Amino acid sequence: MAQIKAHGATPTTDDFTASTPKGSIAMRNIMARFPGKSGRTIVISGHYDTKLMPGFVGANDGGSSTGFLLAMLEVLQGAPRQDDVLLLWLDGEEAFGEWSDTDSLYGSRHLAQKWLSDGTAGKVKALINVDMIGDKDLDLVYDMNSTGSLRDLVWQSADRLGFRANFPRTPMEMGDDHQPFLRAGIKAVDIIDFDYGPGNTYWHNSKDSMDKLSANSFRIIGTVIQNVIPQLEGWR
Repeated sequence: MAQIKAHGATPTTDDFTASTPKGSIAMRNIMARFPGKSGRTIVISGHYDTKLMPGFVGANDGGSSTGFLLAMLEVLQGAPRQDDVLLLWLDGEEAFGEWSDTDSLYGSRHLAQKWLSDGTAGKVKALINVDMIGDKDLDLVYDMNSTGSLRDLVWQSADRLGFRANFPRTPMEMGDDHQPFLRAGIKAVDIIDFDYGPGNTYWHNSKDSMDKLSANSFRIIGTVIQNVIPQLEGWR
């Protein structure tokens, strides 16, 4: 919270108790708001929990989105803006047993329902979710579960910036933290590399370590999102 305040953002939390296969577990979504003037909000989200399994570090799956959002605090500090920008660290993305509609996405499901109930969802212009973005061989999914207009805005921006190779258009349907917000009527896109290591062999095991990550991958994602934010401010 102190780091959020130090960068000129307003911190808030969304605390709740999740019913999981491991019993009731206290969880917390963390938010940092940089205020604008329009009354509308652009959200950049990612999960900060990691898979509960022996030997799992989660450098990419959990660590990359967490670190990226922390870096965005510095990027956004003091920048002029029309819309609010909300950085959102989500808890409970991982399943405690087998991935299912009820055992996964605990934080995003809770917050999306809360925003739908209190009217916040209607004020969110767009949500960009990042997940597993640190892979040295950055090869992002063209997620068909994302809002088409928002996905195209991101991918076309990447093309113009010279990152077409990292933003291919091979279609795939992803289950991730953007989905509960989609169901709440919010335009959302998932930015995720789900080809982590040969045959995705670094995912959810002890191979998901810092040596598999690249600062350049974070630079690419950050450059694209910084380019997309002012374009979203032109959306109605």
